[in-house]
Amino acid sequence: QVQLVESGGASVQSGGSLRLSCAASGSIRSIHAMGWYRQAPGKERELVARVSLAGIPNYADSVKGRFTISRDSTRNTVILQMNSLQPEDTAVYYCNANDIATFTGYTYLEVWGQGTLVTVSS
Repeated sequence: QVQLVESGGASVQSGGSLRLSCAASGSIRSIHAMGWYRQAPGKERELVARVSLAGIPNYADSVKGRFTISRDSTRNTVILQMNSLQPEDTAVYYCNANDIATFTGYTYLEVWGQGTLVTVSS
């Protein structure tokens, strides 16, 4: 079974920084893409950033220039460095992984983490 475990959520003041980490565990052979989504109260879940196996990132317009996503494919981890945080960044952040091939021969199409809360106060 493949699991994603997130860490790094916290409460910070506007302008601050946080670093979110996500580690995938299980009998993993490869993961096509890993990324971060977020869901604010009363809103739908939205993409924040994701990075492909080739290391190509893409970002939501709202976080471009402030957030940086990086990935260590050998360790099946993904990091989201968040700078210049604003109150509108307040949300539960979820790690996501797509097309996870395992050594058992089974492929998981999509796996989600349990979420980590980021709160930004003004």
